[in-house]
Amino acid sequence: MHKISYAVELFEKKFADMVADGKRSPTSVDTYHRAIKNHVLPALGEVRLGEATTPRIDAAIAAIKKKAGAPTAKTARSIISGTMSLAVRYGAISVNPVREVESIEATAKNPPRALTANEVRLLNNQLASDERAVRADLPDLVVFMLGTGVRIGEALAVLWSQVDLEASEVEITSTIVRVKGQGLLRKRTKSAAGQRILPLPRWVTAMLRTRLAAGARLDEPIFADTLGGYRDPSNVRRSLREALSPVGSTARRDLGQSLRALRRNTGQTRQQAAAALGWPQNRIELLETGRIQVDRALVTELVTSYGIQLENSPTLLAETDQAAQPAPADELAWIRSHALRKTTATVLDDEGQTARQIADQMGHSRVSMTQDRYIGRKRPNPAAAEALDRAFGDPELG
Repeated sequence: MHKISYAVELFEKKFADMVADGKRSPTSVDTYHRAIKNHVLPALGEVRLGEATTPRIDAAIAAIKKKAGAPTAKTARSIISGTMSLAVRYGAISVNPVREVESIEATAKNPPRALTANEVRLLNNQLASDERAVRADLPDLVVFMLGTGVRIGEALAVLWSQVDLEASEVEITSTIVRVKGQGLLRKRTKSAAGQRILPLPRWVTAMLRTRLAAGARLDEPIFADTLGGYRDPSNVRRSLREALSPVGSTARRDLGQSLRALRRNTGQTRQQAAAALGWPQNRIELLETGRIQVDRALVTELVTSYGIQLENSPTLLAETDQAAQPAPADELAWIRSHALRKTTATVLDDEGQTARQIADQMGHSRVSMTQDRYIGRKRPNPAAAEALDRAFGDPELG
């Protein structure tokens, strides 16, 4: 007769104990708590354990998927299943009703995509020429991630004491996470497969030698903040997104400076200008820093609100047309930190590494994860046709 909310509370306590014992990741606590608060309890909290039938739970999870998406629904399903397993162990119910609930499937938003060699060169050049990217220490970090395939949190957790430049190896043991109420933590990788020693390509070793020569302590991270401490993975991801947003060319930055001067002449803040146009708050900033693709229609709408007619301003019109031209850096806007990891996996696959070897490099316990989510697929395979030719010749079928 107990309500599911009571069992969920007990499940949370048990889960927190597993986190304290190092059996679960501390970041999962926040993820589970949000899902419980926002989805599980509103859907099933007042239902009694004896009334929690498979159809009822299946309907609740389907509603969560429709409202919040498949990833959240999967998290909710895990929580409900864990709660019901606990109820079975305590004798409140005899069978876990979640076992027969339909599995949650969803098409991946972003299928595996790896950078080409040209894109890697363009990426390196873009980061090296961007002052903010250099200040955020992104060029060397990207080189390290491409050369090892490590997760961004793992890269930020590596200490100099874990690097053997003579053997060209690095030991991966930990990752950096932010836990609510505790700040940044350096914790063990989420699985035993994440504990690994990786050989370093020559160009990564050379980069690390240069960094070490500039001065470092063995107990410091190789990618430390300005005080020698750990960096927040979320902040680094944001810096990478900003560096790879469509800056494109100096023409966009020049236009942005002109637009900023026009706004200031009106006495408006960025927030006021955006509110007047009904735009997102950061769009004015993106325009004024040259970090958004532009066209005449967009600039016309903006400057009209400043009391200026674009067609009557030849200089501003010329700047707009020049800034609207495509630029090579636009090709990089899709890249996120995980794309670097997928690139490493795909390159290793192209070079004939087995799925097991690539999984070990990536720190995956399941080879299927590596094959399905990290290795680029659907590329032409001429060798397949050649193999069939050798096997059958000309069978003259039909």
